Amino acid sequence: MAKYDLKDDSVVVVIGSGAGGGTLSNELCQKGVNVVLLEAGKRTEIQDFVNDEWASFLQLAWLDPRTTSGNWRVAKDFPTLPAWTCKTVGGTTTHWAGASLRFQEHEFRTKTVYGSIPGANLLDWPLTLAELAPYYAKAEDKMGVTRTNDIPGLPGNNNFKIMEYGAGKVGYKTVHTGRMAINSRERDGRGSCQQIGFCFQGCKSGAKWSTLYTEIPKAEATGRLDLRPESHVIKIVHDDAGKVSGVVYVDASGATQEQKARAICVGCNSIESPRLLLNSESAKYPDGLANSSGMVGRNYMRHTTGSVYSIFPKPVHMYRGTTMAGIVQDEAALDTRRGFAGGYELETLSLGLPFMAAFLEPGAWGREYAAALGSYANMAGMWIVGEDMPQANNRVTLNKGVKDRYGMPVPNVHYDDHENDIKMREHAYKRGAEIHQAAGAVQVFHTPPYPSTHNLGTNRMSENPKDGVVNKWGQSHDIKNLFVSDGSQFTTGGAENPTLTIVTLAIRQADYIADQMSKKEI
Repeated sequence: MAKYDLKDDSVVVVIGSGAGGGTLSNELCQKGVNVVLLEAGKRTEIQDFVNDEWASFLQLAWLDPRTTSGNWRVAKDFPTLPAWTCKTVGGTTTHWAGASLRFQEHEFRTKTVYGSIPGANLLDWPLTLAELAPYYAKAEDKMGVTRTNDIPGLPGNNNFKIMEYGAGKVGYKTVHTGRMAINSRERDGRGSCQQIGFCFQGCKSGAKWSTLYTEIPKAEATGRLDLRPESHVIKIVHDDAGKVSGVVYVDASGATQEQKARAICVGCNSIESPRLLLNSESAKYPDGLANSSGMVGRNYMRHTTGSVYSIFPKPVHMYRGTTMAGIVQDEAALDTRRGFAGGYELETLSLGLPFMAAFLEPGAWGREYAAALGSYANMAGMWIVGEDMPQANNRVTLNKGVKDRYGMPVPNVHYDDHENDIKMREHAYKRGAEIHQAAGAVQVFHTPPYPSTHNLGTNRMSENPKDGVVNKWGQSHDIKNLFVSDGSQFTTGGAENPTLTIVTLAIRQADYIADQMSKKEI
């Protein structure tokens, strides 16, 4: 592994080692670019993962202080935990379930296709599915996505078999074990899925793609990556001309350091990335970096979600097998006859009993609640993943009344459900219940949204600099050598799980950065 001097201003600094930052770092290193990768969390390897929900949550989750506001249930139930993201090398790719779906063509053109929706701040992406298609193909090959490149699908567990049977009974056609970035057979030096069931706790078999043990080791092998775990970036600095010139971070010893840079790529997720840009205010940029449009932090999206859990007459043991290897895609199609714009996926989901107790009905207690938990072995579950509407007032701002351990204002996440989101969730609750009931469910629970795992928007792409923060390459409209490299650059959210698209954009962005560096443009 390389080690670069703090004063070396020839390096590209990448902040965050997840799907965007970890992938980008490897792609740049493979192209001969020297990279300093700063990660706020520790390096927790496969052998360190624990198949225990609460212990794993404390090991991997981002637990630094955050605050919430808005009418969403999460603000009521989890006021200091708006998002379930990770603070560890590999970021949230250690925790994600592996579902890897391409956006649909119309989801890049929502303003054109959906038209004007009151209260929604819709905007067409400045790129198309056709432009991304070759990069999607590279990402699917890199990640080993099942049902692509002749890779077979994963086997279905009992949870999926119930979904498949019930979905068929109610007339759904597109039902399978998903496109998953989890090896269904040995590939890329990693073994196949062992059906352990603790996908959210870090994959102990290494079958699930994570930058922790795919992209980052490959980047280190080039001799061009300087990975610095436990390095929490608190500010990005710039030169007199306004170009970013370095980052200030607190290292593992607690010392404050400044790393110089030729270019800086922010891949901290849709909460921490805008927070960092806003906390990097200066006399030249009093509203924060890349914020001449006033759009940094705005248009926060987290997908329309909720879950359906049902009790069956006989044991299901939904926790056995791959957590999310099961999907019904029929409702993701564009169909405004349902009374809302956009679409949603229904995906298998299971939670262990400790998390089920926390998420089934937060704050509940009593005989009925205990009886439901007592029927845990007979439960099946599915998750709603739908396209929520971007709204300008759904945003990440700085809560200057609350400081983190480094003395920096923490992020406040404000979210109000749009009418379209509520209609979609209610439709999905109903259809999910029908699937389980068709398979013989005796009781159905509609559980409210959990802390957000799909955090999108807040530094969105736009053709016009007035409408967003970055261009179609993730490059800041305001500062040529500043890039955003995570899901915060999404213009809209689509109905699909976002990781595949984040990786796709990172591969494409690496090509652009390397090209611009070779031309001395950055």
